[in-house]
Amino acid sequence: MSYIIGITGNIACGKTAVGHLLLELGAERYIDADAVVHRLYESDQPIAKKVEEAFGARVIAADGSVDRKALGAVVFHDPEQMKRLEGIVHPAVGKALLEELAPVSAAGIAIIDAVKLLEGGSGAICQSKWLVICPQEQQLDRLMARNGLSEEEALARIRAQTPNSAKLALVDEVIDNGGTLAETRQQVAAAFERFRQKFLV
Repeated sequence: MSYIIGITGNIACGKTAVGHLLLELGAERYIDADAVVHRLYESDQPIAKKVEEAFGARVIAADGSVDRKALGAVVFHDPEQMKRLEGIVHPAVGKALLEELAPVSAAGIAIIDAVKLLEGGSGAICQSKWLVICPQEQQLDRLMARNGLSEEEALARIRAQTPNSAKLALVDEVIDNGGTLAETRQQVAAAFERFRQKFLV
């Protein structure tokens, strides 16, 4: 069987950077759950149709795919709507992740990067769960720059997420990505070595 490290953390904390550092250290495959969701939101996917049924044409782009920004404007301001969306998306993401893991070799290490790793259930298939954190000011700056959001839009997304304090007891490693890349790399290398010692040696 393959070995799976699940990376979680709130939006724009640097999960992708940690995932790519793990590839450099010898992990075989990196799977970005957000990219999986992107594909599920394409116009020819059943999930796009279900999202339209649940939230109306206002969240659908001209090409029939889900307009993520329009959908975000609905769900990031309303916890009930977010819960409704997750009920549609999480089961499909879980199935798609298993398909993504299929090519990983028997002794290989795969990385799943997912904001909702713990809430969505995909954490159950991981041998180790890591939480990536950074100061909220950094998170806000990165999110505004990366996604072209206003401060208000970015804060709405940050506030809609589960606080890190609720996740600490559920994870095996915490990576503080608030410093330099070298400092993050050092933490990731140490945590990866602990993982290897526990499962592969």
